[in-house]
Amino acid sequence: MNGLIKQWIDWLPSLVDGLGVSVQLAVVSLLIGLPLGLAEALLVASPNRIVRWITLAVVEFGRGTPTLVLLYLIYYGLPSQGLVLPAFGSAVVALSFMTGAYTSEIIRASLQAVPRGLVEAAAALGINRWGTFRFILFPEGIRIAIPALMGFAIQLFQTTSLVFLITLPELLSRAYSIGSTTFQYTSVLALAGVLYLLVTLPSGWLAALLEKRMGRHLA
Repeated sequence: MNGLIKQWIDWLPSLVDGLGVSVQLAVVSLLIGLPLGLAEALLVASPNRIVRWITLAVVEFGRGTPTLVLLYLIYYGLPSQGLVLPAFGSAVVALSFMTGAYTSEIIRASLQAVPRGLVEAAAALGINRWGTFRFILFPEGIRIAIPALMGFAIQLFQTTSLVFLITLPELLSRAYSIGSTTFQYTSVLALAGVLYLLVTLPSGWLAALLEKRMGRHLA
């Protein structure tokens, strides 16, 4: 047992650095992907049929294509077209694209869940469509969407483990590298799992708390 603890202490600095890369990747992908998801949610509801169908195609492609395929397509496929991105940039592009596709459906459903009475009341007060969206639909819709978006954010953080396949030194990549040199795969992967839990468990509890509070609000 003491030997295991000593190993963990020795490996911890490298794994913590990898965890920082994983968190940074998830945060940047969310910062790009969430506005993209909002834009896609609005474009899917566009009265223009061409815009609507093109956006739907983009969303379905992002939702239906495995994340690993997106990573390989961007990291290994784009260089053949003359566009070379670093590993972190490729991971951000792939995860942001996937994030936009999934969150667009969450946001669209949340906007549709806003009580129609609020929209009708805004119209009765003479508020135009932009004002209705800005002051009523968007705030209420995002409030409804927050628990689901937090749940997705946790999944996105877990998905960052895939980027070790494109040589990005995130948490799993660091753990695998240590395991390949020490042959202590079980020990180092267990420690990596603990570090993942240190992020996902509090986030999951917070998401559950928000969902419970939102249930009371909607009731």
